[in-house]
Amino acid sequence: MDRSIESRVNHEVENWLRWITRWRPATHRGRARLCRQCFGSPLIASAGLAVDVPHAVQHALSMRMKIVIDASVDEYTERNLPLLAHELNLSERRESAQAYRPAEGLEPEFRGLDLDPQPAADAPYLFTFSELADRQPPETQPTPLTSPDVAEQGLQPELPAPAPFEPLPPLSPEEKAALKAEMHLADEFATQVGLRVCAQLAHQKPRLLAAIAEFVEPQVQALLADLESTLDSPLWPRNP
Repeated sequence: MDRSIESRVNHEVENWLRWITRWRPATHRGRARLCRQCFGSPLIASAGLAVDVPHAVQHALSMRMKIVIDASVDEYTERNLPLLAHELNLSERRESAQAYRPAEGLEPEFRGLDLDPQPAADAPYLFTFSELADRQPPETQPTPLTSPDVAEQGLQPELPAPAPFEPLPPLSPEEKAALKAEMHLADEFATQVGLRVCAQLAHQKPRLLAAIAEFVEPQVQALLADLESTLDSPLWPRNP
């Protein structure tokens, strides 16, 4: 299989083109702030989707391109940057110990979005997904249920909770300098991959714009027509 950057971009573009045929405008949720992943993104600009395109459509393409860039940087890091790869693996192990991670396992079009909608002033939430994601698992170990009474009652023994991670020893000045150098190399490689992704998106721009014109623009125009038919202006004459 061809694993070049260009082939990966083309693959994700094909996925996006299949997804766009099923896209429908959302009417139940608005955004209170700009998406940092899409606003001003050179990826969106290279694809020609920076103007007059719904954010959900932009975000789906942006996150698919982020998958390409992240996968390429991860492979480069594993091959060439052992110290940084080790630190990232440790961080991933610590994060995986969290009790609940609602942002994982989502489709690309939903990644990077707010976990919770903006709360209403008169309707506070009982709990939010963000609070659950930040909650750490308990460090206390449960008492194993191994007594005869447990066996007679047919109860299932409780699984032991994962042991808390021991604090890591501090890095030496030499290790810190080496880690910073590897992080700089990873950033440079990510920039190079991003430029290649932008160039490939520019080649795919006609297909992307054609899909917007065929599947997105008619739905947007229908929404605007429906909104115009339900609005009333104080300057318009009222029916008697």
